[in-house]
Amino acid sequence: MAFEVFDKRSAPMKGTPSVTVQRRGIVSINGPAHKLIKGAQVVELLFDKERRVMAIRPAEPSARTYEMREPSKSGQTLVSAVAFMEAYDIDTTVSRRYEPFEEDGMLCINFNGPSIDIQGNRTKKQNAEEADERSPMH
Repeated sequence: MAFEVFDKRSAPMKGTPSVTVQRRGIVSINGPAHKLIKGAQVVELLFDKERRVMAIRPAEPSARTYEMREPSKSGQTLVSAVAFMEAYDIDTTVSRRYEPFEEDGMLCINFNGPSIDIQGNRTKKQNAEEADERSPMH
């Protein structure tokens, strides 16, 4: 197993709000970010096309709302936004972490803003295996 350089940008600071758009369009919201929308369990998804900003706001259940999954032990809350990502042509081929902001009681993610590519353990293992196969030592 080879050493890898730790990239402090890929690890969110404890207590810092973060939102990760996972591959294929699942949105993972950490505890501090979920608090920005008062721990809402039902939300609406909005999009500002001009700014390319997604907003998540608390809502009452309706045909247009999404139900958040119960927070995991790590405090992550998930919402499936696959159709949303497709409708607004948001790239979900790579998981990306964003630092959200609050605007008018909504949790917002600026898709034009800074983000960090996130690789899960399976992706890291797959990439390492592919690199080993390309290595001249094999």
